[in-house]
Amino acid sequence: MGWDHLLAFNLTLLAALASPGPALLLALRTSLVAGPRAGIATGLGLGAMAAGWTALALLGLEAVFVVVPWAYLAIKIAGALYLLYIAWGMWRDARQPLTQAAVVPGRQAFRTGFLVNLGNPKSVLFASAVLLVIFPPALSLTDKALIVGNHLLVEWVAYTGFALVLSTRRARDGYLRLKHLFDRIAALVLGMLGLRLIFGR
Repeated sequence: MGWDHLLAFNLTLLAALASPGPALLLALRTSLVAGPRAGIATGLGLGAMAAGWTALALLGLEAVFVVVPWAYLAIKIAGALYLLYIAWGMWRDARQPLTQAAVVPGRQAFRTGFLVNLGNPKSVLFASAVLLVIFPPALSLTDKALIVGNHLLVEWVAYTGFALVLSTRRARDGYLRLKHLFDRIAALVLGMLGLRLIFGR
């Protein structure tokens, strides 16, 4: 394995991070609502579980899902229900003043981020596909550890950057003006993603 493999992996990760999925949506909203510390904590949780899925992919969890399909289904349904729960909370609190709706301790934010990515077993399938395409076969244990550590670092740096940019007064003021609209849109998107996770393949 060479540095060119890691560069290709990192570019793929950054492209995936920038796509509008539940992880990015949660991180952005938390940063706007609860400030940079909660946003960073959410990103740390998201990144920790994403790197965990990569580690499991390197250890062959995809093969386990093929052999034991109910395990994949159980994780997928649990994750979808959690996304629907978050979506309902956003919809319900959309018209609440920010001071009432935005109390998110760091530990809770980390846990929420971790659980959102834990509830998406498609991450391990994505990781397996990306790893297979980018990296050579027969990776050593050291190579695998480097890939997982690299993945963790990229996720944490990216989410920290998002949180710091969105915690500026200009971003927060813009969010406050249209809070109810943004929260309802976010709730609908997360709800649809949850339903897609249940009914999609």
